[in-house]
Amino acid sequence: MIDTAVSGVLVLDRDQTRAALPPDALLAAVRTALIAVSRGETSAPPRVAARSAHGLLGAMPGYVPRLGLAAKLVTVFSAVTAGGHGAHRGIVAYFDEENGRPLAVMDAETITALRTAATATAAMTALARADARHVAVIGTGTQARAQIELVAAMDSARLLIGARDRAAAERLAARVPTARACGIEEAVREADVVFCCTSSREPVMRRSWLGGGVHLSSVGGSDGPEFGGETLRASSLFVEWRGAVTEPPPAGAWELQGTDPGAARLIGAVLDGADPGRGSAQELTLFKSTGHAALDVAAASVAYRVARERGLGFNVNL
Repeated sequence: MIDTAVSGVLVLDRDQTRAALPPDALLAAVRTALIAVSRGETSAPPRVAARSAHGLLGAMPGYVPRLGLAAKLVTVFSAVTAGGHGAHRGIVAYFDEENGRPLAVMDAETITALRTAATATAAMTALARADARHVAVIGTGTQARAQIELVAAMDSARLLIGARDRAAAERLAARVPTARACGIEEAVREADVVFCCTSSREPVMRRSWLGGGVHLSSVGGSDGPEFGGETLRASSLFVEWRGAVTEPPPAGAWELQGTDPGAARLIGAVLDGADPGRGSAQELTLFKSTGHAALDVAAASVAYRVARERGLGFNVNL
């Protein structure tokens, strides 16, 4: 419940936004949002973008019952960070759903990274085999680091960090006692679960590297496909929303253009119990994430509540 007695707009910087997103609360909110999407309860038009010569500015407004109303303005630019990775920079604005008053502004890069990692993790818990233990994260950028943090918190998981840049993978692995750095092919071949978190414009893995019963979550590929058609054809496909297939990029997925919309199943329906999800131990399951405004609403709702409870951020009059 939003405290309407609080005046002003709460502003959270990057560190404060991260501190206001505890994993358990974020995962619960993301599951709520995904189920609401599958039930048709949300209002979230397809993402639109203005493009410059160097990147794009995307706009993603959304409403989720019980979670609230928010909008994200985010830029997606390639090779702009010190490590040469792409970045998603911008702001998320959170509003009172009853009177439209702006309540908070927070860091969009943190919101995007953490809610995407939480979404992929929710999909993994719904679709991976019960005995899955070896988890590969492909990539070393912002999104990969967010995913590694969540996986590292899973006591039973053994983590493989695969990347073209072996030195970067080794630096990340050094922070996690259960992690090991390796090449992409080695990581994929050994894994029961694979998270692709790259800014690649072409497939980073081959179907032949995936063993029977593996679960694959692809959350990157803003500018091109992370996996190829052979992997798609061999998999049972799950998405956040139908637009992942029916909408062109940047709203829809590069990898799913031309796919039969009927072949895509909603991950929220699996979480809701309306879809059985995995059908056998040998089935290859694939979750393709394009991002959805409902997930930004979920994260913003948690960040606002926790920040108010913990006294994070500062107020401004707008």
